[in-house]
Amino acid sequence: MAVIETAERANQRRRTRKDLLQAAARLLKQGRRPSIEEVAEEALVSRATAYRYFQGIDALLVEAPLDTAVPEARDVLRGAPADDPVARVQRIDAALHDMIIANEGQLRMMLMHSLQRSGERGDDGAVPPRQNRRTPLIEAALAPVRERFRPGELRLLTRALALVVGTEAMIVCKDVLQLDDAETRKVKRWAVKALVEAALKPA
Repeated sequence: MAVIETAERANQRRRTRKDLLQAAARLLKQGRRPSIEEVAEEALVSRATAYRYFQGIDALLVEAPLDTAVPEARDVLRGAPADDPVARVQRIDAALHDMIIANEGQLRMMLMHSLQRSGERGDDGAVPPRQNRRTPLIEAALAPVRERFRPGELRLLTRALALVVGTEAMIVCKDVLQLDDAETRKVKRWAVKALVEAALKPA
């Protein structure tokens, strides 16, 4: 029971953070810069709650547009082969890569805010410093072929793919490895293929 309650609390915290981002996005669409109090009111939470999730309005307003820029799994996977997990995950990676390139400056600022918050937090880490947008996309890609993986391997694969699909991988390729965009895409496609094939059940 305690495990279930803990999971429920974690899900609620993720939903609260998401509600704040969506509220900020709605207010931004009105063509004005809202205060954190206005965002909290729009999200139906207290000002103190908003500050628990975001250190200030700048961090919130940087991330809010990015939350809506993430592609929807149903759009990315439309027409993708249902029986090819490699091709499906590579589609997700390519779509996220395009979004990252289009929003690179803001994503780097978002990372800066989340890293600063992680370093300064004095609590138990219960409030998530980041929104997990990539895992639902990866899970959607693998959903039609779940039976081809052992449950434990599927969980590991989903987590391992999260290391390859996302902003951090792009920064490693671009800043650390000094790869151009074409090389970055090639490396990530290779990594996705290698991870998926390693996790598949033996034929």
